[in-house]
Amino acid sequence: MRGRLWRASNPNLPKAERERLVNMLMDARRAVGAALQAGDHAAEKQARRNVHSAKVALGERGPVWWDDAAPDFNRFLLKNTPYAEK
Repeated sequence: MRGRLWRASNPNLPKAERERLVNMLMDARRAVGAALQAGDHAAEKQARRNVHSAKVALGERGPVWWDDAAPDFNRFLLKNTPYAEK
């Protein structure tokens, strides 16, 4: 997205757990939108914390879920990574 790399969810999560976490993430994202629309800053802050928690649980943020010692280029500009086209 816009030239940045984004970490994928952990593919080793059991299907039911992944679905539960994705639902949690979508609920939290909807709560962010509702809080923004209502102008409720406290609710927005809590909803954004919930988004972050869901993303960490999915493996999209936080400690890496892979074990091959490959570096984490999450949120790096593509052009600043070894994946850039030379």
